[in-house]
Amino acid sequence: MAISGKISVEVVIQVPVSKFFHILAKEFHNIQNICERVHEGNLHEDGKVITFKERIEAIDEEKKLIKYSIFDGDIGQNYKLFKDNVQVTETNNESASVKWTIEYEKINEDVKSPYGYLEFLEKSTIEVGDHLHKA
Repeated sequence: MAISGKISVEVVIQVPVSKFFHILAKEFHNIQNICERVHEGNLHEDGKVITFKERIEAIDEEKKLIKYSIFDGDIGQNYKLFKDNVQVTETNNESASVKWTIEYEKINEDVKSPYGYLEFLEKSTIEVGDHLHKA
């Protein structure tokens, strides 16, 4: 079993690239008001609260790419390194492809790979996309 790895998921949403990217880059604090699973930076997974802190490391406006560093809390107890990147690309004028990539290094082989967190990102992307589409 590998201690480090990279996993990703790609979701197409019916929202223009600029609108979705803007909320991640400039209005991230509003995500907790949109996503049912986000409460004060806590992730609720199978009834268990997963805690962590998140910091934006870099924003590339031209490439529509944001790099995050995830640390402390439950994530910090299980992973030496945990980073996620999101890149938003245009599929047409009214929809966007959102690709999340997680790079991680577990503290030991007993720690599970973060597929649950990847699922959280996928579902949250859909929720935010639906919210922005209705707005």
